[in-house]
Amino acid sequence: MRAVVQRVIRASVTVEGKVVGEIGRGLMVLIGFKRTDTLADVEYLADKIAHLRVFEDALGKMNLSIKEAGCQVLAVSQFTLYGDCRKGRRPSFYDAASPENARKLYEIFIKELEKLGLKVATGCFREYMKVEIINDGPVTLLLDSNKIF
Repeated sequence: MRAVVQRVIRASVTVEGKVVGEIGRGLMVLIGFKRTDTLADVEYLADKIAHLRVFEDALGKMNLSIKEAGCQVLAVSQFTLYGDCRKGRRPSFYDAASPENARKLYEIFIKELEKLGLKVATGCFREYMKVEIINDGPVTLLLDSNKIF
């Protein structure tokens, strides 16, 4: 699993002209699933994201997690995070999970974040989405569950 995590002032997702998910201050999580990902990958990244200390405390240091800062998550599935551009000009998505498996893992990921006490908004799986992000900082982190195993 891969995630691009951005601290945001606000973020939203629009499908066919309708806002389907939006948050104020929080984390925008673009999440991609690999064909070999398991429940362990989902649990690891959900826990990592829930406890990342990327929000400033009273002294201006990044010491607070999203929950401690009282913020929200906008989670959007993005299979292109597994686009391999090393050969040729067109990305290969060989390593990306099948749509069926990715949907299942995405839904579990959202439930895991909610179990950890986070308020989660989402995009629409397998839909064309317009994502608006106002990055705060900017703070952008790349997480990959496969680098732990």
